[in-house]
Amino acid sequence: MKQEGHIYQRIDGSQWRHIWLVGDIHGCLAQLREKLWFCRFDPWQDLLISVGDVIDRGPESLRCLQLLDQRWVRAVRGNHEQMAMDALASQQMSLWFMNGGDWFAALTEHQREQARRALEKCGSLPWIIELSCSSGLHVIAHADYPNDIYEWYKEVDLHQVLWSRSRLREGRKGQGITGADHFWFGHTPLRHRVDIGNLHYIDTGAVFGGTLTLERLQ
Repeated sequence: MKQEGHIYQRIDGSQWRHIWLVGDIHGCLAQLREKLWFCRFDPWQDLLISVGDVIDRGPESLRCLQLLDQRWVRAVRGNHEQMAMDALASQQMSLWFMNGGDWFAALTEHQREQARRALEKCGSLPWIIELSCSSGLHVIAHADYPNDIYEWYKEVDLHQVLWSRSRLREGRKGQGITGADHFWFGHTPLRHRVDIGNLHYIDTGAVFGGTLTLERLQ
């Protein structure tokens, strides 16, 4: 996958009261709302950051996609957003539909236009977010940061950023990535959050009957 613009984004956490990180939402808007209510999330003071894959498989993909327009939301792109953008650009829809994108076919024409506009905006989503906040320096990507040393704007394999599971499969306790305090990923559905050194995996399978993980970083 070719290196493109908008690879990295920096966020200064001092602008917000609390900062929450959410795992793969996959259209599970009701679960997200319940979690935000329980945490007393305040959209005027707090920030929500997504590890990507806000769409597909779950019941409310369009509304989850539209969340990305909210001033209190930031996100990295996931492989499902990328599949959707690629499908609409090429008009080859089968791969996306086989992976949970068939919600798009069920929309009205007006809703499809809304979805198209929202997915066009996903083209400006970063692949990697660097967050500086009271708990340290955090790096957020969908599946992996495919290097053992993190550096701001280092060139990395973007396909692995969205798709790789090799680090998690091969991970051993105590190993991590240098260059930041914590690294956060989604992508691989797990029964519970997994921590390997300073690596944290928080896709806990909300759309597959699991829970939606919300972690407070500040």
